[in-house]
Amino acid sequence: MKEKELPEYWLRGKIEGTPDLLQPIVHSLLQSKMELKKYMIDFPDNLLWEKPSGRASVGFHLQHLSGLLDRLFTYVEAENLSEGQLTYLKREGVPDSDITSESLIEEFGHKIEQVLRKLESIPVSSLTEFRGVGRKQLPSSVIGLLFHAAEHTQRHIGQLLVTVSVLKSKS
Repeated sequence: MKEKELPEYWLRGKIEGTPDLLQPIVHSLLQSKMELKKYMIDFPDNLLWEKPSGRASVGFHLQHLSGLLDRLFTYVEAENLSEGQLTYLKREGVPDSDITSESLIEEFGHKIEQVLRKLESIPVSSLTEFRGVGRKQLPSSVIGLLFHAAEHTQRHIGQLLVTVSVLKSKS
């Protein structure tokens, strides 16, 4: 059965290797990866940094998708962000003619695969443990961070869809 004929990931059953309690997170991230590829078909790179009505560019959304997962999973692992991660954060959405849609989509795909491997190794017993987030070390549980990673990713996929649609209709 082709992927477009399959139901959404949350209706496909268990993803082997992932703890049962984390299945919704995995389903959401896999759905995001699939939708991103679909929405970005034939998107022209010359529109990557356009900001229709002053809203975030497609390039920003693509960079932010990878960056947010990287940062949130760093907090899950009870670590602080590195200088490289902080630099990446500052550069999200900054136009760069050397960056292509394809390279950003590929980067997001790699990041999804990386976090899926991490999800396989998260002990269920750690889900209610608290972690410090950001410079202020605000409290969030591991499950809270994981849920936020999934829902925030979906939010940006939705915003990206709208921006892509608007820009394609004008070109």
